[in-house]
Amino acid sequence: MRKFAVIGLGRFGGALARNLAQRGAEVIAIDKDSKLIDEIKEEVTLAVRLDSTDEEALRSQGVSQVDVAIVSIGGDFEASVLTTALLKRMGVKTVITRASRTASHIQERILELVGADRVVLPEVEMGEKLAQSLLISNVLDYIPISEKYSAAEVYSPRSFWGKTIREVKVREKYKVTILQIKKISGEGEKGKVKRINYFPQPSDVIEKGDILLVVGEEKDIEHFSEQK
Repeated sequence: MRKFAVIGLGRFGGALARNLAQRGAEVIAIDKDSKLIDEIKEEVTLAVRLDSTDEEALRSQGVSQVDVAIVSIGGDFEASVLTTALLKRMGVKTVITRASRTASHIQERILELVGADRVVLPEVEMGEKLAQSLLISNVLDYIPISEKYSAAEVYSPRSFWGKTIREVKVREKYKVTILQIKKISGEGEKGKVKRINYFPQPSDVIEKGDILLVVGEEKDIEHFSEQK
């Protein structure tokens, strides 16, 4: 189980912490606002009120042991910089820091210089995600992973129904990888998820109504999604 720390529980950080926890991750949620801590404490592994610029306080809650820390402190650039620098000094392997939509390139560069492995602008990334989901046919959700790779949820093409992943030759023909298959009861958007097949095997069968989570390059995902 991967361990995450989410520091700053505003709209972005709170949603992120909840989604990570719902997907089975161990999540430490941190904020200075006791109200935000109370709202999330039943949904994550640990919710704690503390000042993220206090290194000893962070260490005392096991933050130095997480795999990924996400700094989502809105409206306090100095605190974001100090927290990012502390996390890297503590040995956190991956630190992702949110910049505000009004952040300048200089601020982004400062965050990178103090150790941020990635600086995210949620409003920009959500716009890109929406654009891609609108432009690529048959895609339910689209998630940029890096400049080169993305993940997407795609309805299973009719031509795949009743065939195994091996028979379809997903990797060989389409250059994407199926990470999970959602088995749906009912039709279309009203259908409910009855089972999720994580990391399906080549012998697993793709059926009508399945939702496939695939990862690959954007052009390959688009080609895959166009199959009928």
